[in-house]
Amino acid sequence: MRRKIQELQPNPLLRLINRWQSGSEIRSWADGLTGERATAKRLGRLRNHGWFTLHAIQWPSGADIDHLAIGPAGVFSINSKRHRGKAVWYGDTAITVNGTTTRHIAISQAEARRVSRTLSRGCGVEIPVRPVISVVDASNLTVKSANPPVLVLAVEHLDRVLSGLTPTLPPDQVARIYSVARDTRTWTG
Repeated sequence: MRRKIQELQPNPLLRLINRWQSGSEIRSWADGLTGERATAKRLGRLRNHGWFTLHAIQWPSGADIDHLAIGPAGVFSINSKRHRGKAVWYGDTAITVNGTTTRHIAISQAEARRVSRTLSRGCGVEIPVRPVISVVDASNLTVKSANPPVLVLAVEHLDRVLSGLTPTLPPDQVARIYSVARDTRTWTG
């Protein structure tokens, strides 16, 4: 994200000014970067609970996976969404932000399926991946689903919820999946 922001505005002073202009593309990218940093910081707390995390995993297309968490409870593809001061509502199939429907759920599910296929190919066994959306800086997050297809959490609860899930993977499998995931050839092949 930093690279993209620098591409949009090479001049550091103008970049700083654009960061605070409402509606600017740089502001949008900077907000995303802030959200990703907050999520990465929370995920770092999982390290002491047998988890490994990776951030900004690049696909050949130039798109990336915001975060990947691999631990006793499984593999999670995590998208950071910063909605500063906005009301976020999640029902069975959609997320709305201040009443406007987003594509966050569909995008997260598609990403988790793609990550699962990629890791399964690399590991030689089926690796299920659960999609997660980390909501950063929302004024309010309401989740209205008993069994959501995508786990939607306020960033401040992310580490506690993931570390509290029922373990499904032994440490050797966690280490094997992490070894495959951290190899850049896994994502480019």
